[in-house]
Amino acid sequence: MRTTVPPVSSSPVTVLPVDLAIGGMSCASCVARVEKALKAVPGVQDAAVNLATESARVTGGPEGADVDAADWQARLRRAVRDAGYEPRTAEAAEAAAAADGSPWAGFGPVAAGIALSAPLVLPMAAGALDGHWMLPAWVQLLLAAPVQFWLGARFYRAGWHAVRAGAGNMDLLVALGTSAAFGLSLWLWWRAAPGEMPHLYFEASAVVITLVLLGKWLEARAKRQTTAAIRALQALRPVTAHVLRGAREVDLPVAELLAGDRLAVRPGERIPADGRVLEGRSQADESMLTGEPLPVDKAPGDTLTGGAVNGDGRLVMQVSATGAESVLARIIRLVEDAQAAKAPIQRTVDRVAAVFVPVVLAIAVLTVAGWWLAGHGIEVALVHAVAVLVIACPCALGLATPAALMAGTGVAARHGILIRDAEALERAQKVDTVVFDKTGTLTVGRPKLVALEAAAAAADTPAMEGSELLRLAAGLQAGSEHPLARAVVAAAEAQGLALPALDGARAVPGRGTEGTVEGRPLLLGSLRWMEAEGAMRPATDARAADDAPAAALARRAAALQAGGHTVSALAERLPGRAAPRLLGLLAFGDAPRPGARAALQVLRARPVRLVLLSGDNRDAALAMAARLGLAADEVQAEVLPAGKAEAVRALQQEGRKVAMVGDGINDAPALAAADVGIAIGSGTDVAMQAAGITLMRPDPALVGAALDIARRTVAKIRQNLFWAFVYNLAGIPLAAFGLLSPVVAGAAMALSSVSVLANALLLRRWTPARTAETEGKP
Repeated sequence: MRTTVPPVSSSPVTVLPVDLAIGGMSCASCVARVEKALKAVPGVQDAAVNLATESARVTGGPEGADVDAADWQARLRRAVRDAGYEPRTAEAAEAAAAADGSPWAGFGPVAAGIALSAPLVLPMAAGALDGHWMLPAWVQLLLAAPVQFWLGARFYRAGWHAVRAGAGNMDLLVALGTSAAFGLSLWLWWRAAPGEMPHLYFEASAVVITLVLLGKWLEARAKRQTTAAIRALQALRPVTAHVLRGAREVDLPVAELLAGDRLAVRPGERIPADGRVLEGRSQADESMLTGEPLPVDKAPGDTLTGGAVNGDGRLVMQVSATGAESVLARIIRLVEDAQAAKAPIQRTVDRVAAVFVPVVLAIAVLTVAGWWLAGHGIEVALVHAVAVLVIACPCALGLATPAALMAGTGVAARHGILIRDAEALERAQKVDTVVFDKTGTLTVGRPKLVALEAAAAAADTPAMEGSELLRLAAGLQAGSEHPLARAVVAAAEAQGLALPALDGARAVPGRGTEGTVEGRPLLLGSLRWMEAEGAMRPATDARAADDAPAAALARRAAALQAGGHTVSALAERLPGRAAPRLLGLLAFGDAPRPGARAALQVLRARPVRLVLLSGDNRDAALAMAARLGLAADEVQAEVLPAGKAEAVRALQQEGRKVAMVGDGINDAPALAAADVGIAIGSGTDVAMQAAGITLMRPDPALVGAALDIARRTVAKIRQNLFWAFVYNLAGIPLAAFGLLSPVVAGAAMALSSVSVLANALLLRRWTPARTAETEGKP
């Protein structure tokens, strides 16, 4: 309901991202059928079904004035039901998940199948040991019938729904295969002469159903593990909060909190909502949100994130964001979106799955015909066809991609790396060039004012004191959130200077700020801007000597920049004068982020080409690059905000796959232009929205970690798809040529899905590599 798109009919379509829980899906063919049914509903623009989460995300909205959102969503649920599946409400899905919390949940049918099938298998085991005995046919029937028609009823129901919908799925294959074995046994028993004991196949039908049920139970357990990251994040949501009403504390549900409420947070409690500390000092454990293992000190003015655990101090806080706008809710939403998304490679798999079941049925028919025409009799022909039907497994195809995707994005989220969608993941594993914005990304981003240089007296103007220069600059910067502006204001406050009145300030993108302070029109910004305005000339310009004070400042600015400082200048526009008059310089110093140098070395060893973008003078940028271990040819200096995106495109035109790392509003165009945008979570919301990957803590080492988990996740997807395809390509011909019995085929089919999930779950053991600079830290 957030975005309105151009109308595709007489009435506009309001885009609604709708999530549906769906029961009854068993394989990739089910996914294709549900997607087809949902896309047939008027107003649906796209539908992506995830077998691993048993859910669907539908994008679109109601068409026509006579259809409201509730009615449209009801039509979506009806389409799912008409396709033969069960649409569930979010509450029902959550209740089912809660009920499945036990590791043995759902094992009852499997246990019953094992108990009934074991006596049927014992004669086979005895035969392997040279024993020769067989259960009477009526005993085999009594044991096999409950397995076939009670425990196996789910396959008949789901298979019937598939037939009614004009499609096929794994359940139909199992139902047909086991019914053929069961029916063949009845026919052979009926045809046998009195006293004769024919070879029956009741054990094949019973054991196949039991093995499939066992595989489904193991599959369900593995699925629950792949969603553990989401459940862990949801568990961070507190239930109640202590709201301060005067001197009293009133306990209210967190859902009723409003921005501006004052809360008390006791030692050891979870922080109920996002906000700022008003009173008290403590530490906050934010490890589940950011991956940072060490508690973070909190004092008045510091930000608090809902879901973090308060340390040993009592805090009074003011709420700034609640509900869907909180940091925790946005993290959960990002992880859910990533896990619900469909990887580009999965769409190819879906096309294969759509024709998989009909092809298998055709192969089974050909198997019967081939063996029968070869003179082996209908009994042998049917047994081999049963093996073909049972061994075919579209489940593994359907689970291969989403299982790995969920495991990878889940473990990444636990370590503070939020991946927006599957496409970002696929692009990230191809990256060969990483472009870093300097300030706030590779540097701490909290620059300090380290030097003031006021202009010397000139013929028509007296000299300005440094304190007056700082007072005017701070007045012009009051209210700005730019890091350099905050540094100026902080320096003025530290000296006890009263800030003058500001009137009509405006930001000049990529250059600085212009406004009126105490009636004086002032400019504060980059030296390049001052040179463009004519307020100063480069120290190397011969004309600079015509204005001795400005020339002295230009030489001083060059020296400060050579020392690695960022230099800004303050100037004043004067009536009757074409160029502003230079009042002085302000030099700022920033430090590299801890671990930044080691993180860059790790990236270079991958190997990845590194590029540093900076709006600073080249000398200042090179000085910082040297501290970070970067070479001169890896630095692009004096880049305006608009030029960052151009720099990214220039690298792409060289055939490179580029990741852009930034944290500010002016980085958003470059983040969007890159193949993969990586936003620092301590940065702005605009940067995070433009990025495909968000790092929840400003640690440069996480950039390499994000690329690593992307590479590993895509590798798992490819491994899973390879084995799923190879399994079917090898298993079906083996069964058709009589080299596999139905029992072995059933076991192989059950194990195929479980093996795919087990392989994906190996990603849960991944941890980011520790750099040399972080080794030894507690």
